[in-house]
Amino acid sequence: MNTTQTAQDDEFTVEQARRGNQAAFRLLVERHARVLFRLAFRMTGNELDAEDMVQETFLKAWKQIGKFDGRASFGTWLHRICANCALDHIRARKRKQDVSFDATEPLAAETPSPERIALSAQVQAILLPALDELSEMERAAFVMRHYEGLGIDEISAALGVQQGAAKHSVFRAVQKLRKALAPVAVMSRTAQGKSV
Repeated sequence: MNTTQTAQDDEFTVEQARRGNQAAFRLLVERHARVLFRLAFRMTGNELDAEDMVQETFLKAWKQIGKFDGRASFGTWLHRICANCALDHIRARKRKQDVSFDATEPLAAETPSPERIALSAQVQAILLPALDELSEMERAAFVMRHYEGLGIDEISAALGVQQGAAKHSVFRAVQKLRKALAPVAVMSRTAQGKSV
């Protein structure tokens, strides 16, 4: 189902849920749970935490559905709630000094070569600590842009910031990660040069 169709279907279903129709709300949960889990997992790096964030998102959405004004899509509204839940969780976890993220999936190819597997491991070894160094806002914006494929307008709506701030957060995150990954890029170019 495409995004436009989902948004149109959501309008009717949200209206039903606003009237207290729990079956309609369950349908919204079914439509959006997978996307929210993916977002929460990439932000928290932990499946159990991600499941908790999704559950917390839907609990908050159910309690606040009367406040949903329809200026953004229902999906964007859920993204904002989920991102805020995840950011609060990350901040709390940092306060406890228990920071260990694994927010990326292994780099995939249909039939990766041994060189590709080695390069992927090197990238992961550098990328994970680099993601930890991003601010919460940079990490959230980067994940939404480059993993979820959201536009800047959707990211700004989800994070409750101006579009310029969202764009700047993505830009800063990319710059920091690019700098951290520079040694791997050099090794990759060197290896390609040798194989030619």
